Amino acid sequence: MSDRISKVDDEEALAFHRDPTPGKIAMAATKPMATQRDLSLAYSPGVAAPVKAIAADPDKVYDYTSKGNMVAVISNGTAILGLGNLGAMASKPVMEGKAVLFKRFADIDAIDIEVEEEDGEAFIECVRRFGNTFGGINLEDIKAPESFIIEQRLRELLDIPVFHDDQHGTAIISAAGIINACEITGRRMADLKVVVNGAGAAGIAVLELLKAMGVDANNAVLCDSKGIIHTGRDDLNQWKAAHAVETDKRSLAEALDGADCVLGLSVAGAFTGEMIKSMADNPIIFAMANPDPEISPEEVEAVRDDAIMATGRSDYPNQVNNVLGFPYIFRGALDVRARTINEEMKIAAAHALAALAKEDVPDEVAAAYHGARPKFGRGYIIPSPFDPRLISYVPPYVAQAAMDSGVARKPIADMSAYRHSLARRLDPTAALLQRIQGAVMGQGRRIVFAEGEEPAVIRAAYAFQSQELGKAILVGREDITRANMRLVGVPEDAITIVNAALSERNSDYADFLYKRLQRQGYLRRDVQRLVNNDRNVFSACMVKLGDADGIVTGTTRSYDAALRDVKLVIDAAPGQRVIGMSVALAKNRTLFIADTNVTEFPDSDALADIAIEAAAAAKGFGFTPRVAFLSYSTFGNPAGERSEKLQEAVDTLDRLGVDFEYEGEMNVDVALDPSHRFLYPFSRLSGPANVLVMPAIHSASIATKLLRVGGGATVIGPMLLGFELPVQIARLGASVSEITTLAALAAYDPEKHEVGVMGE
Repeated sequence: MSDRISKVDDEEALAFHRDPTPGKIAMAATKPMATQRDLSLAYSPGVAAPVKAIAADPDKVYDYTSKGNMVAVISNGTAILGLGNLGAMASKPVMEGKAVLFKRFADIDAIDIEVEEEDGEAFIECVRRFGNTFGGINLEDIKAPESFIIEQRLRELLDIPVFHDDQHGTAIISAAGIINACEITGRRMADLKVVVNGAGAAGIAVLELLKAMGVDANNAVLCDSKGIIHTGRDDLNQWKAAHAVETDKRSLAEALDGADCVLGLSVAGAFTGEMIKSMADNPIIFAMANPDPEISPEEVEAVRDDAIMATGRSDYPNQVNNVLGFPYIFRGALDVRARTINEEMKIAAAHALAALAKEDVPDEVAAAYHGARPKFGRGYIIPSPFDPRLISYVPPYVAQAAMDSGVARKPIADMSAYRHSLARRLDPTAALLQRIQGAVMGQGRRIVFAEGEEPAVIRAAYAFQSQELGKAILVGREDITRANMRLVGVPEDAITIVNAALSERNSDYADFLYKRLQRQGYLRRDVQRLVNNDRNVFSACMVKLGDADGIVTGTTRSYDAALRDVKLVIDAAPGQRVIGMSVALAKNRTLFIADTNVTEFPDSDALADIAIEAAAAAKGFGFTPRVAFLSYSTFGNPAGERSEKLQEAVDTLDRLGVDFEYEGEMNVDVALDPSHRFLYPFSRLSGPANVLVMPAIHSASIATKLLRVGGGATVIGPMLLGFELPVQIARLGASVSEITTLAALAAYDPEKHEVGVMGE
């Protein structure tokens, strides 16, 4: 069980919503509005062109407006959270919150609309009149039974997806958990004996979805505050009556006797320990009342040790959290311009979530669990909301189901390309990494992971190999390495392990290294000790003598120490200089920054070499390099010693006749802002610089950290360039994803590849 999170204080929550700007959402323009020309295009007279086009063909509204990525979050405030009917305006913080989640998790623009109308027919008519201006409608916090009628009627009246999340979101996440709970306990959905307690919107939706997924109606019992909903009752509305069963049982306690599964969407304390004890072996218990569940996990543990438990709370394992559903369901629906969200799409979403929970979790999930790394099992049957793969995992299932069921107006031809595009929506590194991975996949490059006993390195090596990016080799003592493989859930025979001291190549490596270092003060025994005990040296020898194609190290030793080790074995490529380069990726810009970690104060020749190396790497990543030598001065003003070195570097490139654009020395704003060319019309850069050569390591380090922390950019690296063979050194304590990325870079070697010109 995870540690409890701290209770949210009311004053803290109020301050969060109030400061520094009231509310949680704002509007951002997607087009520049900097010139008179921009204004003319955005409004009069330019706006007339799309108006006429849409009038002639209404479907063009998706091409020329934001409709296709816009969702309305609508409520009348009659059932706000667990607080009841507090009015439309009181629901606004919740609706704004929903809009924020749409944007944060699925890059969907959402607008909250609070309708001051409790009459169902009037509410329907109001939404009908403006509904089609959006790509979809998310209904929220509307009390039952009006919520059923409102959703059903709006689905009939509007030609866009209409989705009541309180019903279907909860149902989809619950169903995903039930799929996995059945697998763990060896049950089939068709045989599952289910009890749903709570006959409101969510409870009925959960039961309907489970039946659609195969639960036998004869094995499904719905209960409300009066007990079992059976055919003998005369107080049932049409939605409850649809699930009435013929039975002599009357109470919730009787319903739970022998049941395999119970789902609570009712009130705190509805389940007792005696009820839970009466359930079948390995009971599945989803107690989802908020803020307090029908029964707590501690109370269940006190009476049973074989239960699989889920709640609606984030401070217990297996949280049924609707944010796992609605953003990604709408993402898939919008991307195929679906006319509705049907049962097939909901079932597809449930299966997608169930499948994702079985995958090895990334570092982002482990961080959310305070460093613990959950694995598929009784305590992890539902994915974490912080799993970054949700955006590329769930929508394709939903989109495919929409296409297969005939409600998609814009089918997706290439689902693989669609998955990649989804990953890029929230992660600016995705496009670059996908190109790199695509280039190395299937090439069989052998990458040695020098610190092979480390759990993070083992997981990175396994991820590298599982993604078919190459063959991983772990260097380490076999007993410790295998023990840690078991610890992190990696099959012991999945990755090759090499023990440096016991390797049959040990003496060959020692012979080679002694011959290389004997005139640098090393005795034979010194060299043998290095090969036996220093995994960086041993791993570098593997690469140098052809037993591997690249090396990744650095997670347990300082960067400088790891670099010194590797340099004992591997040289710079002929005519090249070893440098470090970082790649900073923002949403609309990619910058290559060098030298970030090797030469502290480069002279003019070194600066010229750095520019050549970095430009070659940028070209290898598919960019057209435009190099700027950065300084505090611009073209000699003000003068200074470092600026003179940069000017000399430019002169050197002039003499060499390189095949890329370069200019300097210049301040960073001149390098990146095209408008400064009006002040400096002689500049040789045809556009904003994308390769930034720094005057010294300290400025490079400061710049990359500012971009990451202050500017919100994602920074890859630093990566090493210039070695004769692929070498990458991670930072101390690097994450699994960082190590895997560097391994892919070692397999790729950007100075020797080109992946085609990328959009800049």
